[in-house]
Amino acid sequence: MLTIPELIGLDSHCGSVRIPPELGVPLTERVRRIIDTEPFRRLAKITQVGLVSLVYPAARHTRFEHSLGVYRLALLLLKRLSHVPEFCRRVSRHDAERLIVTALLHDIGHYPFCHLIEDIRIEGVPHHEELAAQFIAHSELADLLRSDWSVEPQEIINLLHGKTESSVDHLLASILSGPIDIDKMDYLFRDSLHAGVPYGRQLDQDRLIGSLCLNASGDGLAITEKGKTAAELMIFARYVMFSEVYWHHAVRSATAMLQRLFWELYHEGKLVFSQFVRFSEDEAIRYFLDVSKGTPMEKLAQGLFGVKRTIYKRIAQFSILDQPEMYHKIAGKPYRQLCEQADQYARAGGLRLPVPLSVLIDAPPVEKEVEIKIDVFFRKANQYRALEDLSPVVRAMAREQFDDYAKRARIFAHPDTAAELRDTMFAE
Repeated sequence: MLTIPELIGLDSHCGSVRIPPELGVPLTERVRRIIDTEPFRRLAKITQVGLVSLVYPAARHTRFEHSLGVYRLALLLLKRLSHVPEFCRRVSRHDAERLIVTALLHDIGHYPFCHLIEDIRIEGVPHHEELAAQFIAHSELADLLRSDWSVEPQEIINLLHGKTESSVDHLLASILSGPIDIDKMDYLFRDSLHAGVPYGRQLDQDRLIGSLCLNASGDGLAITEKGKTAAELMIFARYVMFSEVYWHHAVRSATAMLQRLFWELYHEGKLVFSQFVRFSEDEAIRYFLDVSKGTPMEKLAQGLFGVKRTIYKRIAQFSILDQPEMYHKIAGKPYRQLCEQADQYARAGGLRLPVPLSVLIDAPPVEKEVEIKIDVFFRKANQYRALEDLSPVVRAMAREQFDDYAKRARIFAHPDTAAELRDTMFAE
């Protein structure tokens, strides 16, 4: 396994490219051929955290950079696990190469603002993983996978979709997407770095990777007792990044605006999704501005992407601890219902602006975050114990719903009517 060219490149530092913060990413010829394809190059024109940059202006890093970061972590993880005998017995060179290329391509199906669009669950709008399958199977990538990696495209697609027919596949899929995975390790650190906040930079990647081992059944990751604190830091970093960055009230106001904009334009037949998914982010923004002209949605598009930023104001906020009745009335509800509720509030308030523009509701989506379940291996006792049984920090987050505490249900209104609506409908 250690003879894999990309793993050799980790130590040789030959032919590497630099990404923040001063990290070298080894690029072999076969990796270069992948990242030079049209499907991969488009990721350089799609930002990693989208509308977050409206609040944290330096958070303009791309899916391209993140993909290289995840690929680099896959190499570091394989280098570490190559010293774990059980891993080497189970995982062949071919399996390791499948992991490397899947890590590189894990975001290939992303399009501008795709996560917030997927959260509103529009019928007929496919998940980005379905789009990834199309890009991988029906582009130049398919030929490169076969010729350079001796891998069938469907093998990569199955790993991306979490379709695991064997314990080895389950192990590889958990490395890519699980309680502690290379995707989270990179995006928490990278998003924090570019946003200019400390939260995600507190996790100790070297310590965490150095403590990785296999779980008792050999089909997933565990950590040794030396990695307990590093795992706690990562889990806490994820919680704080959600509560303070991804679900910052102004970020979520912009999110609510774009979701309603997309919803209305799509259902009015003004937005062609098959065209939209191939856009760069700049092209998507121009598209929103163009197709919304002359419609009630023009104010939303201009507020987000026009010459003057006009973000809706928060007029009410509910958590599971503060007004749980209102929280449960909104959280996890279908997006169509949230639109209807928002319009009812606008009508009840007798507001001056057209109803679809006056009030927006933002709430935790139906789909929940990944559960926190990982074991700690005590070598001397040859025993595994659940991390949540050993850590009060993790126990609190594992046994209570992560989404309920990191995310809020909020009601926003256009700045021209926010004070009026707050006074008439949500006065304390």
